[in-house]
Amino acid sequence: MNVLIVYAHPDPNSLSGSLKDLAVDALRADGHDVVVTDLYAMKWQAAADFTDFDGIAGPDFMYASGEAYRSGGLVEDIRAEQQKLLDADLVILQFPLWWFTMPAILKGWIDRVFTYDFAYGAKVSRYGAGPFAGKRAMLAITAGGKIGHYTERGVNGPIDDLLFPINHGVLSFTGFDVLPPFVEHSAVHLNDQGYTEIADRYRQQLATAFTAEPIPYRSESGGDYTGVTYQDGSELMPGRESPGANGFALHVAGTA
Repeated sequence: MNVLIVYAHPDPNSLSGSLKDLAVDALRADGHDVVVTDLYAMKWQAAADFTDFDGIAGPDFMYASGEAYRSGGLVEDIRAEQQKLLDADLVILQFPLWWFTMPAILKGWIDRVFTYDFAYGAKVSRYGAGPFAGKRAMLAITAGGKIGHYTERGVNGPIDDLLFPINHGVLSFTGFDVLPPFVEHSAVHLNDQGYTEIADRYRQQLATAFTAEPIPYRSESGGDYTGVTYQDGSELMPGRESPGANGFALHVAGTA
C-alpha cells in the first residue's frame, strides 16, 4: 500500500519528529511504500492566494482555484501534493497540538492543496462519498497536556471534540475513512522508558492501519439526514441520534 505522511513540526529532534521516523521505518518494514511531506523542511508556503493559480485572478478565489485545477494552472508545489494524495491509500497527518488545533503550516497545506473541484465542490459528493472515498486517513498527535485534561470533564474539553473539525470537517468531508487518532499526551520531559512505551503503542496502531475499523461517521447520503443533496439542507433527522448523544457525537453512528 502507498502511505503519505504529512509532517508538521519545526524540530526534527522532537517527539513528533521521532515518531514520524518510527512510522516511516515501521510501515516500510511491513512492505508499504511511504512518502513524507515535511512541511517545515520544504519551507511550505502556508498562505493561499492568487499566486497559486498561474495568472487566474478571479473573480472569486474559490472558483479560481477550481479553474486552475481543471486547466492545469496550479503552481507546481500544489500539483505535486495533489498527486501524492491521489497515489496514497493511507494519509497520516502528524503534528503537535498547538492552541487546540494543527500548526498553521499544516492548515496552509490543506488550504492550498484541497482546491475546489479537486477535494470539494458543488458537484462533488462529500461526507462518506467524497473524492477520496476508499482511502484511509489518521491523525498522529503529540499534546503537552495530561490525558485527564482532554476528557468530558477535563479543562481542555474532550479530545474527540477538539479533533472533530479535522477528522470530520476535513477528512470525512472529502471522503476518507477516518481512523481513530493516535494521541500522545504529556509529551514533554520523557525518559527513555517513556519513549519506548509510546513507540510500542504507535507501532501497534500503525500495524492495524489497514484493518482497523474507522470512526463510524454518518454518511450524508446514507439516509440519516434531510434532503437528497446538501443544497436541500442536511440536518440529522429526528430519532436518528444515538441515545444520550449530543453535539458532535450526533454525527457518529452508535455513540452516546
